[in-house]
Amino acid sequence: MTSTDPELAFPFVGGRPCLDFVATLGKRHATPKERLPDTAALARWLTEAELTVGEEPVRVTARDLADARVLREALYRVVRAAMAGREPAAADVELVNQAAAKPDLAPQLGEVRWAARQPSRAALATVARDAVLLTGGPLRERVKECENPDCSLLFLDDSQARRRRWCSMDRCGNLAKVAGYRSRSRAASTRAGSVH
Repeated sequence: MTSTDPELAFPFVGGRPCLDFVATLGKRHATPKERLPDTAALARWLTEAELTVGEEPVRVTARDLADARVLREALYRVVRAAMAGREPAAADVELVNQAAAKPDLAPQLGEVRWAARQPSRAALATVARDAVLLTGGPLRERVKECENPDCSLLFLDDSQARRRRWCSMDRCGNLAKVAGYRSRSRAASTRAGSVH
């Protein structure tokens, strides 16, 4: 149940559900890429994020989708404010707190991982609570933005030295390595050509 368009594939590299949810809008610094264009995409994200109840696909309404996008952007602004060490906008705090106050997914032992009366809303409440815990705790200092200028993904730097620069080595880290290698090769060729 994955997208055939690689641009619409969900990156799960944030290290936290709230950061992975924020990544459903990609390329924020360029032409934004909406990875939740419809209710089916949100249902797919919830499934791939393992925030669904049972084996049945989660039912998502148009209102759920609209609310999810509004919540996502409020989460993004709250996380960015925390990263910058400033207070987030009161409206964003209120929106995130309202979402986090709703009944969230209840963890279950056994084959069914979660339980909820309204699975899609409960999953979004779980994501909002994750953001509250992240931005209100000591881990907020480890949230970084990928250093690839074409990427806007946020991630939790859980590396031992706290020097992680890329959202993922598979995504942006390898691109940077290849670009650096090519740049050094061109510079070496230019120097070798000017010696003659």
